[in-house]
Amino acid sequence: MHYPHRLSKIKRLRKHGFRARMRTSKGRKLINRKRRIGRSVNLDDR
Repeated sequence: MHYPHRLSKIKRLRKHGFRARMRTSKGRKLINRKRRIGRSVNLDDR
């Protein structure tokens, strides 16, 4: 039996992960914005 909505962690990280954010200028701005308000940005989920 297969689950109706099987989440792929690899696909998720490739789309929303740290490395995907660092690829674009807006993603880098977003990370810096979150760092400024004191949020720790995960560096281990590359």
